[in-house]
This record gives sequence, structure tokens and C-alpha cells, in this order.
Amino acid sequence: MATIDTVDLSPLHPPKEESLKAFAEVETDLKSKLLHLRHTYLKHEPEYFAAVQHLSDSNLTSFSNADLESVRVAQSAYGIHLLGKIRLPAMPDSGPAYLHVRVFVSDEPAKLHSIHTEEREEPDGGKRYRAIFTKDDALEWFDT
Repeated sequence: MATIDTVDLSPLHPPKEESLKAFAEVETDLKSKLLHLRHTYLKHEPEYFAAVQHLSDSNLTSFSNADLESVRVAQSAYGIHLLGKIRLPAMPDSGPAYLHVRVFVSDEPAKLHSIHTEEREEPDGGKRYRAIFTKDDALEWFDT
């Protein structure tokens, strides 16, 4: 299994043709899983999608392959892991407006590995939950 300790993650860069192709291959699955994730979390942890709570499902998934702004790439023994930062066009630039996704590419068509969701301990002992990130949030390795 690939982990941050077993791969070298490239610096952040604009997507190249191969990355755009891989994300195009998973776009339908990504949108479907994003909506499923949103609806699941709305039942139990609505904080994850609080930044986009006002968006309809169609507005949330109105992104296309052209909205993939940046990627990081890691090679493992069995394929390539693409981490991507996708801009949600229905959101203003001033706030959270990005998905972080991970795609696996091998000899088969690309597969969506995960959509990043974050649970973070705050200094006051509370927790912060989110699935929508800002432009300034680093695109780091993630498993969930």
C-alpha cells in the first residue's frame, strides 16, 4: 500500500495532459461519490460540507476537467497516484472553494481513490471538520 513514507510526492504544478485525461476518466464517479459523501455527512457531521451548504447538488458538481487547477504526482510500484486540487466554480474566490482528490492510474482506466475529508484537533480541544478547502490549503498526501 502506498503511503507518504513509501512514495516521493512531486511539487505542486499545473496539470499536464496525462493528468487531465485521468481526471476526465473519473469525473462521473467523482461527482457521484461527492454527492453521496455530502448526503452521508449531512446526516451525522454537517460541518464537513458547511462551506457549500447553500449550493444545490448540481451547483456543487458543476466543475469540469478544466477546473483541475493543480496536481501532485507520486509513483508507486503498481501505478501513479495523482492528487488534484479542483476549483468549485459555484463558489466565490474569497472562501473555501476547492476539493482535494486522489486518483490512481495504472494500465487500466484511472480510478478515484478518495475525496479528502479532514478532521483536525483545534488548540481549544474542539475539532474542525471539512471537505472543502481554500486556495491556500496545501495539497498534501491523504488517504481519506
